[in-house]
Amino acid sequence: MKTNPGRFFEDFRLGETIRHATPRTVTVGDVALYTGLYGPRFAVQSSDAFARALGYPKSPLDDLLTFHMVFGKTVPDVSLNALANLGYAEGGFRRPVYPGETLSTVSEVIGLKESSNRQTGVVYVRSVGSDESGETVLSYCRWVLVRKRDPEAAIAEEHVPTLAKVVDPQDLAGALPKLSAAAYDSELAGSPHRFADYAVGEKIDHVDGMTVEEAEHQIATRLFQNTAKVHFDGLAAKDTRFGRRLIYGGHVISLARALSFNGLGNAFALAGINAGRHVAPLFAGDTVYAWSEVLAAADVGRDDVGLLRLRTVATKNQPCGAFPDRTGEGYDPAVILDLDYWAFVPK
Repeated sequence: MKTNPGRFFEDFRLGETIRHATPRTVTVGDVALYTGLYGPRFAVQSSDAFARALGYPKSPLDDLLTFHMVFGKTVPDVSLNALANLGYAEGGFRRPVYPGETLSTVSEVIGLKESSNRQTGVVYVRSVGSDESGETVLSYCRWVLVRKRDPEAAIAEEHVPTLAKVVDPQDLAGALPKLSAAAYDSELAGSPHRFADYAVGEKIDHVDGMTVEEAEHQIATRLFQNTAKVHFDGLAAKDTRFGRRLIYGGHVISLARALSFNGLGNAFALAGINAGRHVAPLFAGDTVYAWSEVLAAADVGRDDVGLLRLRTVATKNQPCGAFPDRTGEGYDPAVILDLDYWAFVPK
């Protein structure tokens, strides 16, 4: 058999290492398309002149573009037959990535847990994205619900890994080069609010919304070379629970991140992902809104930047003035994403 049907749950083994195909050289064309799809406005990633004034050699990629490129490599081997991408943890952006660099990904299977119905199972992987010299640029854990080929197939060994609830901010402090806080032009950046201006417990309604179009979410997913069937095959999707294609969860993360600029315009670089959950699916025609909460502030011994621990919640078809959130053991029906992360903010 020469075609790849994708792995099913019983095909995974604890401890195995998967070297994913198709290294990807990221270009300024990718950056332009990413900007056209999501509209991020963070000045460091938008302007070579702004970035160089701070101490970067040139404008780096948006960190989520790096994330999606690394993530996309894993899909044919990990989640081609997934029903849902369930969550993230222990994410670390280790250094900026620039156009012209080539990214590749290796994953390790760190956990397996069969579902009680024996139709599916949860696969836990730790994925590491590296440049052409082998230097790590990003690592993260995720877990996905994957179909079984044969419900009666026995699983050799199961294990649910224990993952850190919060990435140590000190471990993330060195992810950026030394920057000049004095050269950070708040007027050009579009926000006067710096590290000390945010208070723990503060909530920010990002106000704006973006309606998702069918074509753009598929263009985005193809940009990242994510081949998951649930995003593309409309005919097969008719027989699923929702009866239509699902929008890639990373698309929601990038939309929420772009929307967060209005209120967090100086949270210009991501440092780590503590936790993430796709609470509910998103479909073409839905409108995404977002709000954020400041969970913690970490002074990591740098005089140029500090780290804010932020929780961004995205909703569909409901503005966030009332901060829709968890309700009891569940969530408000409008909530689609709950993402907990660290971001660098200038002092």
